[in-house]
Amino acid sequence: MDCKSWGSRDIVFLCIIVLSLIHVSLGAKVRHFKWEVEYMYGAPDCQEHVVMGINGQFPGPTIRAKAGDTIVVDLTNKLHTEGVVIHWHGIRQLGTPWADGTASISQCAINPGETFEYRFKVDRPGTYFYHGHYGMQRSAGLYGSLIVDMADGEKEPFHYDAEFNLLLSDWWHKSVHEQEVGLSSNPFRWIGEPQSLLINGRGQYNCSLAAKFSNSSISQCKFEGNEKCAPQVLKVRPNKTYRLRIASTTALASLNLAIEGHKMVVVEADGNHVQPFAVNDLDIYSGESYSVLLKTDQNPYKNYWVSIGVRGRDPKTNQALTLLSYSATPASKLSTTQPPVTPRWDDYNHSKAFTKGIYALMGSPQPPKTYDRRIILLNTQNRLNGFVKWAINNVSLVLPSTPYLGSIKFGLNNAFDRKTPPDNYDSSYDIMKPAPNQNTTQGSGVYTITLNTTVDVILQNANALAKDVSEIHPWHLHGHDFWVLGYGEGKFKNGDEKTFNLKNPPLRNTAVIFPFGWTALRFVADNPGVWAFHCHIEPHLHMGMGVIFAQGAHRVGQIPKEALACGLTGNKQN
Repeated sequence: MDCKSWGSRDIVFLCIIVLSLIHVSLGAKVRHFKWEVEYMYGAPDCQEHVVMGINGQFPGPTIRAKAGDTIVVDLTNKLHTEGVVIHWHGIRQLGTPWADGTASISQCAINPGETFEYRFKVDRPGTYFYHGHYGMQRSAGLYGSLIVDMADGEKEPFHYDAEFNLLLSDWWHKSVHEQEVGLSSNPFRWIGEPQSLLINGRGQYNCSLAAKFSNSSISQCKFEGNEKCAPQVLKVRPNKTYRLRIASTTALASLNLAIEGHKMVVVEADGNHVQPFAVNDLDIYSGESYSVLLKTDQNPYKNYWVSIGVRGRDPKTNQALTLLSYSATPASKLSTTQPPVTPRWDDYNHSKAFTKGIYALMGSPQPPKTYDRRIILLNTQNRLNGFVKWAINNVSLVLPSTPYLGSIKFGLNNAFDRKTPPDNYDSSYDIMKPAPNQNTTQGSGVYTITLNTTVDVILQNANALAKDVSEIHPWHLHGHDFWVLGYGEGKFKNGDEKTFNLKNPPLRNTAVIFPFGWTALRFVADNPGVWAFHCHIEPHLHMGMGVIFAQGAHRVGQIPKEALACGLTGNKQN
């Protein structure tokens, strides 16, 4: 069946959904999970602290499904004094926008003692994850992996013999509640750099597996009685091809991953196939995921370091290390050579070379050649009555008490700011210098986008409050993938669109803007609902770095009453 022959865009979209449902009905399963979220004691980096866990596990349980399956998670909040939601990062939630798991946007926070049913389809294979999206609960450890395999009868466009899953995160000894208070204080108190980097929830604080190669007085790690923080060794057999699924749920850190003596071939980014290309190391920003292929073609009688280091910020956190261990060698045998050295934190040319080298696999969907609306979003650091904030086009986002999805669907005009945020910023603004007027405003307004139109978003970075400081920001879009059309230096200007890649741009759900630069994205607003688009750095979102896109919310079907049983929507549902 050729959907394009059906005519208008709306009909084509309906056709695609119908075909998807037909495909899903063949061999798809419903996978049920019962989860309880609670605080518990743990020692992610060998130091005991309170962590947020699911069913007594940290990180939370891995969900494994096949494309077309339906996931049902009955989530019970056992936190006693705070709400909770879970966002299914990278899952587009076609037809189920209330299951996106964004407090005040798609649903009410789940109150202590309550249970909420998340029910949604995973329509495409890929490497995904889930995490808390209320306050800064992701920083507290509320996250886990979500892996979607190919549907029965389908094959990946690459071969591998086995796979490993690496979920990367950062970890603080200061509680998230104390972090939140500091971010909202005057004078401002920054959260600082993480104490540790974690691989699958395991890291080592104040010790190193490779202490003998360090110039500092750091000690050699010992794990007697602390096995739960010992690294998970990747045990491999010689002359095989392994798929490494790598996802970053960090709250702050941009990371670089390298494997001693081995190249990696990148084949997937954010659930989309890319043209395979070989790298010695890869940069991964918060919210991103990759699959790489690794050939075990080195000396099988030694082990090799897997190293994770900080990029984009002056690192005060030790590398995270584990081992790639060939079957002929005991896992306890450490490599006798120095671990791979993470590229210098501010070597942005290295970062850009990797990021700009990602192209969609031949046969991937191509972007529309033109756009219907262009929104240019200026990222700035500002002050509001003395408090430090992040703002977009001089508006720092604050979320309302009534979820946008319900208030827009039911026409509750007083639930949020009715003034639409600006589509652009003052053209005289100098992005290379601190703003002469550093004050900003707060708002909860929404960008209302006409359904099935094509939108270009230009993310424009700028100088922060301090002179000559501009930070990396990874931006994540809910409910959609977008095409990354290009990157540029300085201020985006008329004519820069001539450099856009319209032939094979990668489809992503998260894209980075580099310091003092811009990133151009294009997406089709074909998924009715209300969707967050925000910096995936946890404290930056907490400080207002995000916007809200609404499209066709009136077309959303019956919303579960539990999703909207708060604020002004509590008595407005049909």
